[in-house]
Amino acid sequence: MSESTDRQVKADSLGVGLGVGLYGISFGALATTGGLSVAQACALSLLAFTGASQFAFLGVIVAGGTATAGALTAVLLGARNTFYAISLAPILRVRGLRRFTTAHLVIDESTAMALTRPTVHQSKLGFYWTGLSIFIIWNLMTFVGAVAGNAIGDPKAIGLDAAVAAAFLGLLWPRLDTATTRWLVFIAGAVALGLVPVTPAGAPIIVGGLLAVAIGLVIGKSAAQVGDE
Repeated sequence: MSESTDRQVKADSLGVGLGVGLYGISFGALATTGGLSVAQACALSLLAFTGASQFAFLGVIVAGGTATAGALTAVLLGARNTFYAISLAPILRVRGLRRFTTAHLVIDESTAMALTRPTVHQSKLGFYWTGLSIFIIWNLMTFVGAVAGNAIGDPKAIGLDAAVAAAFLGLLWPRLDTATTRWLVFIAGAVALGLVPVTPAGAPIIVGGLLAVAIGLVIGKSAAQVGDE
């Protein structure tokens, strides 16, 4: 029974890895058509490895923003992984240098696959099989997409200039699973859109993101206080 359950966890993890990892081809193609080199696109996937943050960074660059503004946006979105790590630490219990390699695999999907398992053993299987499969496939597909993007030429000629936002929304949509998160995204998005005409490229998403984080912290603190009562 245990072996069959383990096989099912691995199969589920590989399925998630394939489905999410294939998005890497979109990132690679959009990165090179947006002005990045193949090496830069691959380096982003290898070192940053968090899809939403990568697309956010690319969106700022394509819109004419600075690399600093793009990096701040990416870091802001990636900060959620810190909270994931807090939840995963008691389960994974890694020490030494393994903490650095394991931390690199802390993303939305690997966290979800770990936290929804009934045993620690299955949680570890779900985390590592999902994280590693996505990492490998995402980076391979980034390279394929980046090479293909070089051959495309002007992204505006075939409408790819709007695809960055579409890909970002594709990754974001599954996370909008509660009324609170949907309202939070709506408010942050409305603020960001309102700032577009009056602020430099990249600034609206940073301000909107900071607002979302601030509201989220307030909501989380209020929920914790209610729970204590």
